[in-house]
Amino acid sequence: MFRGSYFHVIDDKGRISIPQRYREILQGRQDNYLIVTNLDGYLLAFPLSEWEVIEQRLGQLALLRKDFRSFQRFFVSGAAECQLDRQGRILIPPHLREYARLEKETVLAGAVRCFEIWNRQAFEEDRARVDEMDTEEVRKELGIL
Repeated sequence: MFRGSYFHVIDDKGRISIPQRYREILQGRQDNYLIVTNLDGYLLAFPLSEWEVIEQRLGQLALLRKDFRSFQRFFVSGAAECQLDRQGRILIPPHLREYARLEKETVLAGAVRCFEIWNRQAFEEDRARVDEMDTEEVRKELGIL
C-alpha cells in the first residue's frame, strides 16, 4: 500500500525520484513500470498490475454510457508507461508535466493502490481546502472514523 507524502524536485529532463518505500512496494510486486495518467489537475501513478485491472473495468463499463466513454478517453489517452531507471527515477512525459504544472517542487502522496504526483503549491492548497471542509459526511459514506 502506498502511504505518506514525499517532497521531491523534478529535474530539467522531467525525471522524478520515486521514494524508497514506494520502490520497495513495486519490487515486491515485480513491477518495473508505472502507468502515469492525468486526473483533477494532478497525476496518478499506478503499478502496471493495478493499471491492468482498471483498464479491464473501464473496457467493460465504457460501452454503457457516453460519460463513461468520455472519462475513459481522457484517462486512458493521457496515460504513459514510465519505467524506473537504475537510480529509481521515472521520466514524466512533457504532456503530463504540463497538465499537472510540474516545474520544480513536487509532492508524491500515497493513495493506497497508487500514488499521486502533485505540483507542491497545488498540493498544499488542496490540503488546506480539505482541512477547512467538514469531512463527517465523507467519513460516514466510507464507513471509517
